[in-house]
Amino acid sequence: MTLPIPSLPTPIEILLVEDSEADILLTVEAFAEAGVCNNLTIAHDGVEALEILRGLGDRPRPDVILLDINMPRMNGLELLSELKRDPDFMTIPVIMLTTSAAEEDIMRSYQAFAASYVIKPVEFDRFFQAIQALGRYMLSVVRVPAPDPAAS
Repeated sequence: MTLPIPSLPTPIEILLVEDSEADILLTVEAFAEAGVCNNLTIAHDGVEALEILRGLGDRPRPDVILLDINMPRMNGLELLSELKRDPDFMTIPVIMLTTSAAEEDIMRSYQAFAASYVIKPVEFDRFFQAIQALGRYMLSVVRVPAPDPAAS
């Protein structure tokens, strides 16, 4: 499912991999309130995210992936490892967006080349503010071009 968010001059393509419907709705609302221009595609677990990424065709690939850790079928750390081994997706920045403050999860995320690790506050207002700050950060992210197969 792709949700358009109000437009700014430079669109950002975001893949949100999140199994909590409440967190999805909060994320959409926070990005809209922050004025983040993007197309937000949602996957509910790692398996669905891979299906979306591998089926992009002519659609733009994500500029950034927001990734929860605790999900069914394929968790966020498994997906992160898979993405960073795949030449087609390894350059997409992945921001871990999770409730886990476990040091082991943080270390494993960075060892698997996560760009950042954001702990979701459980409190609504703090979560909303964290998502808005993340949106402002993403507006400043330099896009990494997709690999050119002809250059290989």
